[in-house]
Amino acid sequence: MTTAKDIMHPGAQWIPRYETLDRAAQLMRDHGMGALPVSDPDNGDRMCGIITDRDIVVKCVAYGHDPAQVTCGDLCEGTPRWIDAGSDISDALREMASHQIKRLPVVENKRMVGMISETDIARHLSDDQLAAFVSRVYA
Repeated sequence: MTTAKDIMHPGAQWIPRYETLDRAAQLMRDHGMGALPVSDPDNGDRMCGIITDRDIVVKCVAYGHDPAQVTCGDLCEGTPRWIDAGSDISDALREMASHQIKRLPVVENKRMVGMISETDIARHLSDDQLAAFVSRVYA
């Protein structure tokens, strides 16, 4: 069985909810990533959302807001999705497809240990499985 931990990018970076979007963009640039899980220091550093490069552009810049004035917590919406490190890759596929998400944090012993992206998924699927996954996520 291939697990979430087997295919994830290890050592994912966090950002606190009170940090600004310009700082999030800098971290994304420096670490070569397009998404950052957002933590809530007032709640035991639990994940309260995920901020993406697209969120910064579409929900902040496109509205004329200053990314140096808007916090990551301001853009977090809904319940953050994640998967246990020991879960089968098929569970990760279902979670990503059913919520139409392209990145999925991986948690082990209540701590985030990595992130699964659509690229990680693509490396471990047959062409038919990949086509089915893409059609569900981008539908």
